[in-house]
Amino acid sequence: MTTPITVTYGDGIGPEIMKATLAVLKAAGADIAVEEIDVGEKVYLSGIATGIPDSAWDSLNKTKVFLKAPITTPVGEGYKSLNVTMRKRLGLFANVRPCVSYTPYVATKHPQLDVVVVRENEEDLYAGIEYQQSQDEVESIKLVTAQGCERIIRYAFGYARANGRQRVTCFHKANIMKQTDGLFLRLFREIAPEYPDIKADEMIIDIGTARLAASPEKFDVIVTLNLYGDIISDVAAELTGSVGLGASSNIGPNIAMFEAIHGSAPDIAGKDMANPSGLLLSSVMMLVHIGQPDVASAIHNAWLRTIEDGVHTGDLYKPELSTQKVGTQGFAQAVIARLGQKPQKFKPVSYRAGIRENIANITLKPRAAKTITLVGADIYVGSQGLSPAALAEKINHTVGGALKLQHISSRGVPVWPKGGDGVLLVDRFRCRFISEPSQAISYNDILAIQKNLSSLGLDIAKLETLRLMDGKPAYQG
Repeated sequence: MTTPITVTYGDGIGPEIMKATLAVLKAAGADIAVEEIDVGEKVYLSGIATGIPDSAWDSLNKTKVFLKAPITTPVGEGYKSLNVTMRKRLGLFANVRPCVSYTPYVATKHPQLDVVVVRENEEDLYAGIEYQQSQDEVESIKLVTAQGCERIIRYAFGYARANGRQRVTCFHKANIMKQTDGLFLRLFREIAPEYPDIKADEMIIDIGTARLAASPEKFDVIVTLNLYGDIISDVAAELTGSVGLGASSNIGPNIAMFEAIHGSAPDIAGKDMANPSGLLLSSVMMLVHIGQPDVASAIHNAWLRTIEDGVHTGDLYKPELSTQKVGTQGFAQAVIARLGQKPQKFKPVSYRAGIRENIANITLKPRAAKTITLVGADIYVGSQGLSPAALAEKINHTVGGALKLQHISSRGVPVWPKGGDGVLLVDRFRCRFISEPSQAISYNDILAIQKNLSSLGLDIAKLETLRLMDGKPAYQG
């Protein structure tokens, strides 16, 4: 059955590499029906801030598969990231980046590198929730949910199982961010035993990134949160020796997007110089996703044979290894000429049927309701030029009731009743009010505190409630 797909030719080198990719897909017998849309620079400049018109959404919601060439976002304010917009609107929760070394044809210090980074794609700091709380202080919210964590962790284990991978490593920073990264790590530890055929381990993100950079061959599949995944997937791609060969998929419950990880490279656009490999390998991931693994295998093997035969675009060409220097379309024709052939030096690829089903059928477990007890509030107020001690005295002179001022901090560092020596003070303080000894209170008690603080002429920038979950503090700091 023919599978409809949505395609955009993109900007810069996008039209050239998409033309080359589609030529290979057609020659290999991919059973697809292409529906073209315009997104990117032209759409931005027409006045659509997201870079994608309504008609494009209609196509994507119909085909549910998007093969996307790189686009250019115009320089200047007011233009939103198309990828971020699409990830949020289409629910593309999983970003998958295979990073593989192709030594000796691509120079690398890590010839055994073969790692897949599975990155949560919607939450974390990339949720884009930010506030300017005062003249001096701005804030970005690190948003992590149990459902988002469970879904990406299960996807990573499912990917490993479906693709014959042996190990999944969790990268986190739960030693510092005990609530957000702590949740991610706890769920990883809970879920891992459900996949006894897959080894599971964990690393703190800083040392994990260092070890990935030093010994990437020791990793197999890495699952992590959004910001970390963005960074380490670029690290891993760079270690392969050529970001230009990098492919990626963005997977959602209903729609999937496939794209090269490189940009639109306008400096070489129209010169038939660009290497189409990143987009071509992304299309291989697409073919596996839509249930055409045999065609995916044929294209991937022909691509490997082309590389080892020394037919290279200018970015890979080396006189001592290459046999022929070709342009974008010439490379595509070289791959087409090798369809049906297997690589002799690289390991042949053989994708299996049913991979999509094995990965995509993620069922989230129901979560038992926790007992929530309100015990206090962190209220962020303007300093009014007062020292922490003077502010505390002013507050304690006026505020009474069920909540007591426990401490004041600046930029997360305690400055009253202890601390403060040498701490940089800005124009906003966090005042923690809590019941003693953590007795349940009502929100009216918090409203009373706010009213009293307002009567002092203090600027209240923000409030966070402090709660216990099943008797344990659901806050820190």
